[in-house]
Amino acid sequence: MVNPVHLRTLIEVVQHKSFAVAATRLGYTPSAVSQQMTALERTTGTTLFTRGAKSIEPTPAAMTMVRHAQRVLTDIDALLAATSTPDLDPSGKPLQELRLGIFPSLAIYALPRLLGSPDWDQLGIALRVHVGEPHQTVAGLRQDGELDLALIFQVGQAGLAWPAQLERQWLGDDQFRVVVPASWKLSSSSTVSAEQLANMPWIMHHPGTSDATVISRLFSAFNIHPRVVAYSDDFNASLHMAAAGLGAALVPELAMLQAPEGIRVIDAPEIRLARSIFALQSPDNHNPKVRVFMDRLTTVLGELSIAPKRR
Repeated sequence: MVNPVHLRTLIEVVQHKSFAVAATRLGYTPSAVSQQMTALERTTGTTLFTRGAKSIEPTPAAMTMVRHAQRVLTDIDALLAATSTPDLDPSGKPLQELRLGIFPSLAIYALPRLLGSPDWDQLGIALRVHVGEPHQTVAGLRQDGELDLALIFQVGQAGLAWPAQLERQWLGDDQFRVVVPASWKLSSSSTVSAEQLANMPWIMHHPGTSDATVISRLFSAFNIHPRVVAYSDDFNASLHMAAAGLGAALVPELAMLQAPEGIRVIDAPEIRLARSIFALQSPDNHNPKVRVFMDRLTTVLGELSIAPKRR
């Protein structure tokens, strides 16, 4: 039996004549796309591509299959839509689905406050949530409307990029804090110099990531060459390692909301760093619930002094 997922992939590959481009648009690896196409050829007994050293060319059979696949997939989508039972609000009206991509620390802070508000059910939103890192949710906006809205962060100007046509709204800045083990006997009112920071053991981001690059440049600007005792891109893990006495860490305020006992936040005047939070959406997306959700989210972020002040 032909797998509809393979048919969707086939359409992308034929359209772009590239496994790599199709993989980027669909969120797969090029190897996974190649394997899907091989499986489709095996299932149908048809050669779909002429493969060269650096290129592929769809065969006439592939072009014919694409024409039929588009009709089949349209019928499948219509079937699922016709047989699905809509979510209803308290008054019995259908809810409007909102497909949201959000990064973990913002999801932990914002979603319980949004979903737990007394009037959430009155907003008429059926929320479908995809929790992931920014590069994953940005990819969701590229995939022909897989997401209506992506909430992402960017540290400095390095690393993350998104298509120029996406609409961007700045939601505020999430400040990084220097966290140290409580066992170091530094009080929360302590001010620490660059020289003292350089002598501390540190828990740092894995080298090569965009966050690590920005932090490394910041430290180097003040001649800080940290003694690294652990690498972690998981802020929750970094906080627990700091609480256990392993080393200091740079952690954004949103992640600090789940901080364990056994840490202290100290002031390091040379370390001033923030990650900017943005909302991204396609200009072709006209879901009316995006604005409703964004208005409520801005209020929630304002309670943490992250959201920009309204004028």
